[in-house]
Amino acid sequence: MYLSKNRFSIYHKENHIRLKVAYDPTLHLHPNPSPMPITRLLITLLLVFPCFSVAQHPVPADSNASQEARDLLGYLYQISGDQTLAGQHCPPLLGSSRLSVVHRHTQKYPAVFGQDFGFSYPGYWDGINFRQRIVDEAIQRHRDGFIITLMWHAVPPTMDEPVTFSEAIQSDLTDEEWEQLITPGTYLNEKWKSQVDVIAWFLKQLDYAKVPVLWRPYHEMNGDWFWWGKKRGPDGYVRLYQMLYERLVNFHGLHNLLWVYNTNEVREFVDDHSEYYPGSEYVDIVATDVYATNYDRKNYEALLELADGKPIAIGECGSIPSHRTLRRQPEWAWFMHWYDPDMESSFVATYQSENVLTLADLPWVDLKEVRQHFPFIR
Repeated sequence: MYLSKNRFSIYHKENHIRLKVAYDPTLHLHPNPSPMPITRLLITLLLVFPCFSVAQHPVPADSNASQEARDLLGYLYQISGDQTLAGQHCPPLLGSSRLSVVHRHTQKYPAVFGQDFGFSYPGYWDGINFRQRIVDEAIQRHRDGFIITLMWHAVPPTMDEPVTFSEAIQSDLTDEEWEQLITPGTYLNEKWKSQVDVIAWFLKQLDYAKVPVLWRPYHEMNGDWFWWGKKRGPDGYVRLYQMLYERLVNFHGLHNLLWVYNTNEVREFVDDHSEYYPGSEYVDIVATDVYATNYDRKNYEALLELADGKPIAIGECGSIPSHRTLRRQPEWAWFMHWYDPDMESSFVATYQSENVLTLADLPWVDLKEVRQHFPFIR
């Protein structure tokens, strides 16, 4: 077996050298006799540099992950360090209309399509009545070639949907309520399960449709603005994240999810990225949300250290990184713009950058002609 050219890369940091053999689900290894056999290449490198570690066919957190999820994770490993996927969040109320806005400004579509399962009243920005449409839309966009990322601003188990953002998502639980939440068999624990089970049904439809999902649960936990935020210790946020993993993966058998541990950028009054890390066995990708620090080097390097070889990403951003920033910080696997696309020249320049991948650049996509995307309900 031989490795296709440009399918491996070498990273050096201080005294550690890492050889990353890229896993490409669309190209695979091929028997072309011209390149050096991959086994001979690896043996040679290991003899010359004993400190090499080889990463091939990355292992997902879920040992029973679907082939589609494995392929997507492999692709993220492949591009990390070289290229970054462009992404756009699309609120449930707007469907996918932001995709056409991005295209109007840049003549390109983002590669990553993001939505939120929501919490609010029917017909509102994040209305819970849109959940089935979110699933239908995700299936359609997956068929178009988009990579799907989903999140959930979850209502606390002390309340019932629908709710408002400030009164519920930004509320807090008392120590007694939190203890009841994480204790099996209690009222709040059972209530939490029932809330999770609702979302599990929608994720299960995506599993049936073979749609892999970059799943970003309980994000920005190192800040104090969400009810799940700044819950320190093994019985705090870590326990909640692990409970969700166990409920979705082991109880509901959801194997199409790639688990994204998604912090907020570290700044004043925000804890370190590592403070609430649930363990590498529960995480596939490490991400952060960037709204204030303008992609500082300190946050970038801290995330790389925490990820320890896993891909890193920008889960949300107020302004997308410039093409210059992405050249200085090439390990970002994707970014997802949270707001309406703007007409700033920097926005267009990033989309036009050669190290930014858009929909047409994905190896499984073959766009014969420009297509327009609209909400399912027009």
